[in-house]
Amino acid sequence: MRLRQLVSILIGFPSLILLSACFINADEPPIFVDVPEKFQVEFDTSLDDRNIPERFRLPAHRFPTDTIPWKTRGPVSVFKVTFPSPVTTAIAVNNTVHAEYYLPAGKGPFPAVVVLHILGGEFPLSQVVANSLARKNVAALFIKMPYYGERRDPKIRRRMISRQPEETVEGMTQAVLDIRHAAAWLRSRPEVDASRLGITGISLGGIMSALSAPAEPTFKKVAIYLGGGNLAGILWELDHSEARTFRGQWKEQGGTRETFIELMKPVDPVNYGHLLKKREVLMVAARQDKVVPPAATEALYNSIGEQAELIWLDAGHVGSGKYLLSEIVRIQQFFTEWNEESPHQKLKVAE
Repeated sequence: MRLRQLVSILIGFPSLILLSACFINADEPPIFVDVPEKFQVEFDTSLDDRNIPERFRLPAHRFPTDTIPWKTRGPVSVFKVTFPSPVTTAIAVNNTVHAEYYLPAGKGPFPAVVVLHILGGEFPLSQVVANSLARKNVAALFIKMPYYGERRDPKIRRRMISRQPEETVEGMTQAVLDIRHAAAWLRSRPEVDASRLGITGISLGGIMSALSAPAEPTFKKVAIYLGGGNLAGILWELDHSEARTFRGQWKEQGGTRETFIELMKPVDPVNYGHLLKKREVLMVAARQDKVVPPAATEALYNSIGEQAELIWLDAGHVGSGKYLLSEIVRIQQFFTEWNEESPHQKLKVAE
């Protein structure tokens, strides 16, 4: 079964849960806190930022946000959210961050998680994750990264992950700063417990979770799915037609393996893994992954340290979709259990 089919099933699956919940609580309709259409968010730098990599630091400031009710399904109400990116680019539509806020019923305070999407820009998988977390009383803010969704100008070919490494570095840096705004947005909400924030993503979203968490000290939990580090070195050695084309073009411009790795170094999560040593980190990887190979996962894991929990799925990158249902349960448990004393089980292999 293809990953896209599994996602479609999962999108429908919560509806069955919703129907049963409606019958059980027919006399007690869900009640949600009010979310204003417009408010100001304070970006506070009172936290010690000496350990935040310099390129990801932001000064104290205030930014506006717009919130529009979108849909309510049982115990989850979803809002469309926009706020400005801290980075101003030449492409105007890219300068506004678009997000979806998945709000659980009740007064809170709830833990909250930033959810990131995959490279291809297909959002249903991330929406399923956000919805599933909200159904377990974890507020979730799914954000669209630079040059994705409404942030993409159809007349311009610019992308966050580009064949031009300089553009990739710029795009990934902007994404990290956007995610810092997203964390501030969550902290501003009275129904959110600002001491229990986390971040998660799959594939590109997993890589960006690993890159963003060291830059945002309020993320206490980090769930990295199909992500890794040391990616520039691995990409350089990759036996793939596009990789070979890129290497040829890079060499024609006078570049070398060393200059490519040096250029990508500022956005390689492996260089910041040591900053996650005091966080609770879950890593889930695919043993036969050819997109983010095991060597990339192990490089990131080693940079973080053995306090991280690493679970291997017996699958490839896309084939890991067969574990989607069980991994939804795992991620729900990870972000609902905030006991710092809980032991981690290392280097598991999913059956």
